[in-house]
Amino acid sequence: MFRKVCIASILLVTSYGVISPVFQPSVQAQDLTPEQRAALQVQYDELMKEIAVQQQIIKDTQAQKNSLQGDVTTLNAKIKAAQAQIDAKNITIKQLSAQIQKKNAVIGQLSSRIERGKEALASILRKEDEIDQSSIIAIALSNDDLSSFFADLDAFVLIKTDLQSLFADIRSAKAQTEIEKADLAAKQNQTVDAKYVVETQKQKIASDKTQKQQLLAITSNQETQYKKVLAERQAKAAAIRAALFPLRDAAAIQFGTALQYAQKAQKVTGVDPALALAILTQESNLGANVGQCYLTDDATGAGVGKNTGTAFARVMSPTRDVPPFLALAGQLGFDPHHQVVSCPIASAGGWGGAMGPAQFIASTWAGLAGTIASARGVAVANPWDPQDAIMAMSIYLGRLGAGAGGYTAERTAAAKYYAGGAWATSGQAYASQVMAKVASIQANIDFLANN
Repeated sequence: MFRKVCIASILLVTSYGVISPVFQPSVQAQDLTPEQRAALQVQYDELMKEIAVQQQIIKDTQAQKNSLQGDVTTLNAKIKAAQAQIDAKNITIKQLSAQIQKKNAVIGQLSSRIERGKEALASILRKEDEIDQSSIIAIALSNDDLSSFFADLDAFVLIKTDLQSLFADIRSAKAQTEIEKADLAAKQNQTVDAKYVVETQKQKIASDKTQKQQLLAITSNQETQYKKVLAERQAKAAAIRAALFPLRDAAAIQFGTALQYAQKAQKVTGVDPALALAILTQESNLGANVGQCYLTDDATGAGVGKNTGTAFARVMSPTRDVPPFLALAGQLGFDPHHQVVSCPIASAGGWGGAMGPAQFIASTWAGLAGTIASARGVAVANPWDPQDAIMAMSIYLGRLGAGAGGYTAERTAAAKYYAGGAWATSGQAYASQVMAKVASIQANIDFLANN
């Protein structure tokens, strides 16, 4: 009986096969051929050269800015550069699509091998259990001679070895599957980023073409008309710069000033100014719904509404945020019981206590304060100061990955800024609203850069 069980188990392992620790796909997944990859690379390199040429034209015509011919030349170069970037991104998308298809095939094969390995493992363990239920003495007495008993014992040791190998191979395949999935997710994000660039560049081309047609309608004998168009553009730029930019729990500042602060922060953090300003706008909108509160009880964290006097039980966490808040009050010299902070959101069930335009809770601000002060060149960073708040926001977004740039990185950082660890669920609506604002703010930034 023992020998039959051993032989059956060995045959079972052989029929399923042992998973190789270094996975090799049994069937070559569809991918671009070396010739196709080489051809795409040549096209991509040519497009990069074209973009560089058009960017140089734009740079060279800056001296002719506010002249009819200079503006037309610049617009032509921008349109050509944007189209070349679209073509380059489409090549990138094609390459990524092929890589994603291959990754999916590899993950599918790995998953199949793991399932087959689990089935083999289950069968072996069932057979081993049958063996374990028989005593060694009974097995020995059932054999005709001692040599056959030791032969069966050798077979049992072989099963144990196969089990160990199978365990190791399944673990290896699972680990490699996770690596492949992570790589797949990265490539999918790169595809989303490339498509976002394509769409934004299409919008810029459409806008530039419209402006170009307006300029081409003005002949060389109509300089007066051109001056009128130029004056209208300059007036619009001035209006954009002067427009008040609302800030939560602080006085509004001009858009041009907010942009300057965000651009200074970008030099330190790499975070796109449009993203920082979009989140500030979103926080300002939220502030209208959440309201303003004062902390009244340091021991419990209770407080009252600034304008209504309504009692709130969870204005500030007494253990996490009250101590650093009181310390900050001592450093900046404000009354901690008459300094505006956010009220708690009843539907969220958490604490309030967020400070200033960027809405940092006191404990988080304390962890960033030294870095903010160093970047700003001040002794103590103030969360209600717009420039400190924008620098703090950019530093924090940079730590959340926004400094890498690209649509997915910025959207994920926005979601994490709002929802922390629950960003994949609770932060999605917030992130969508922020990214919609990024597009409109970036359009204003681009207009100001050109006028």
